[in-house]
Amino acid sequence: MIVGVPKEIKADEHRVAVLPVGVEQLVARGHEVVVQTQAGVGSGFDDEAYRTAGATIGKDAAEVYGRAEMIVKVKEPLAAEYPLLRKDQIVFTYFHFAAGAEMTEAVVRSGCVAIAYETVELADRELPLLTPMSEVAGRMAIQEGARFLEYRMGGSGILLGGVPGVYPAYVTVLGGGVVGTNSAKMAAGLGADVVILDINLDRLRYLDDIMPKNVRTMMSNPANVRECIARTDLLVGAVLIPGGRAPWLVTKDMLKLMKPRSVVVDVAVDQGGCIETSRPTTHEDPTYEVEGIIHYCVANMPGAVPRTSTLALTNATFPYVLLLADKGWKDAVRRRPDLGKGVSIVGGKITYEAVAQAFDRPYTPLREVV
Repeated sequence: MIVGVPKEIKADEHRVAVLPVGVEQLVARGHEVVVQTQAGVGSGFDDEAYRTAGATIGKDAAEVYGRAEMIVKVKEPLAAEYPLLRKDQIVFTYFHFAAGAEMTEAVVRSGCVAIAYETVELADRELPLLTPMSEVAGRMAIQEGARFLEYRMGGSGILLGGVPGVYPAYVTVLGGGVVGTNSAKMAAGLGADVVILDINLDRLRYLDDIMPKNVRTMMSNPANVRECIARTDLLVGAVLIPGGRAPWLVTKDMLKLMKPRSVVVDVAVDQGGCIETSRPTTHEDPTYEVEGIIHYCVANMPGAVPRTSTLALTNATFPYVLLLADKGWKDAVRRRPDLGKGVSIVGGKITYEAVAQAFDRPYTPLREVV
């Protein structure tokens, strides 16, 4: 199979989807790899490293897409890439379809086979390709939140962990999944007063057992959310509905309960956001204000630490890349039902139910197209 690795074009996105060592393994199995020039530079891998591993260096995206039978990316295709997608081409990347109507329509029109990292799901409901970036984003949420609480950044001037004799910041985390757990651990490690809310009582029991004493758990409901945000300095949105749009847990009216110049970091913005006033921002222009509350809603947070993120992501994705290249997508999903959960659109048909529901479009079960 010819595998293509384009350079990411999303703003401030410096991750790359395949490492040179991955190229080496693909080539050893008889595959051809075309890597767009400069695709890995932001993560510390230059063209020569890919060339030495056996890749052909493509001069531009058109060459990579034009030659490849499978495209392996990090972020969803953008408008400039829509015309490059073609019928039956496998595209393996983060898509977040439910938050992108225009992109979804473009992928449907292209006839390609869209396999989304974020909905590959193991039997125990773990999302193995979302987990590593959720770990990064969860930890970064606290790092960035602490930065924007600084007075010079427009925040209220509170040190997250406080000091002896001065109370620490109050951090509320909405969602007890991978993002929320990593956010809570990071905030707690810095000494903040942390509360984490979730709708799953068993998950709350687990978190109560493993978290340090400065982390408390609460059942997530509107009354408890209102109670927590009224005293919150940093609010982290960490809600996930696999493949679907995140629900709004904090409305614009509820923002009025928050203290002036407190900070919201909505990690769920990739899936539409769990705060009503969230909209995607970039690393170059990461924040805006609503009702006196600073909103940080960067849609590709792990892109700010591309070396760490690329290594963590490819550790998880590459075994699937190898399987797809070796077996083709149909045989691969027959062998690995978890990979089948990632198949979202095939030949213009939406095969992931939550995506079809998000846009009120017909849903075609995957078994009908495999």
